[in-house]
Amino acid sequence: MRADRQFEFTQLDAEMSFASQEDVLAAIGSAVSAVVAEVTDQSLGEVERITWREAMNRFGSDKPDVRFGMELIELTDLFAGTGFNAFKAASIKGLRHEGAAADTTRSRLDDLTDRAKRWGAKGLVWMRVEAGDDGTPTLNSPVAKFLSEEELAGIVERCGAQVGDVLYLVADDWAKASHVLGLLRLELGRPPVNEGGLRFLWVVDFPLFESVDESTGRPVPAHHPFTMPHEDDWGLLDGDAEQLLSVRSQAYDLVLNGWELGSGSVRIHDQAVQRRIFDLLGISDDEAQLKFGFLLDAFRFGAPPHAGFAFGIDRLMALLLGEDNIREVIAFPKTQSGSDPLTQAPTEIDPAQLEELGLRLLPRST
Repeated sequence: MRADRQFEFTQLDAEMSFASQEDVLAAIGSAVSAVVAEVTDQSLGEVERITWREAMNRFGSDKPDVRFGMELIELTDLFAGTGFNAFKAASIKGLRHEGAAADTTRSRLDDLTDRAKRWGAKGLVWMRVEAGDDGTPTLNSPVAKFLSEEELAGIVERCGAQVGDVLYLVADDWAKASHVLGLLRLELGRPPVNEGGLRFLWVVDFPLFESVDESTGRPVPAHHPFTMPHEDDWGLLDGDAEQLLSVRSQAYDLVLNGWELGSGSVRIHDQAVQRRIFDLLGISDDEAQLKFGFLLDAFRFGAPPHAGFAFGIDRLMALLLGEDNIREVIAFPKTQSGSDPLTQAPTEIDPAQLEELGLRLLPRST
């Protein structure tokens, strides 16, 4: 189980009526600032804000750890006319590991390549930056012979490569290249939890839809079908698949040192807007009324604009106290298998209790 997960946790929900996204960010930011001051005697100040798209482009993550640099580098345009088949991809991104060549063995490079493949990449291109005959940076890589002098020089310039660096490149679709290099960035450069200070970050403008189902042509919600679309993107709801995937939502996350502390969104409060989203998702009026009639009926009588946020208290406390696992701030944490060391739960259930509740146990699947 991940360090920021437990079978039981403490979540604090805040729901606000007649509130906008800005109202929520201001209220939650003020509350978190007060907690930070109380626990650490530090002044939080104004929380930096970044869009989801920028976070993915720069850090390869929607919960970026901004305590260190090593940002992703856009290289796609350098290979527009490349003859190297592996680089004939929709997106090519790079990462510069400064001064790491001396400590990065071939076995380490092989291990990182295997990890990149497990993370979903087709492969990982690595390049050692060495000194040429004239002392200028040159690239030593198994793929260097397949690239033109212009392409090699472009990589060096775009990455700001210096002798002694190691460069890593991934060619794939935009989402996959960003994701894999984002994980590699954390593997190579992430500092310990108690170093680098507290770097809070609001991530805003998440996409409303995460993909389009190839079999139905319908968009798939990135969060849930009740999130309000961004007011500037209304017209895109009538567009094609590419335009639908560019629709932003009024959803937001609070991130601290690469951990998602919590999420929230402005909810849809207008019946016409909700039915439009249902229509895009292929939910008929009858199905919508059957499943969500209580909500649609409330809209008919005039629901107020409303928004909310929920964050994990355990995650916040762990980071403020310099712990890298939330079990250290939970009174009675569970084990990795979900058992309780204090009470020895779960235990066998007495048949009489099952009968009293009208329950029966299904046989274990083999």
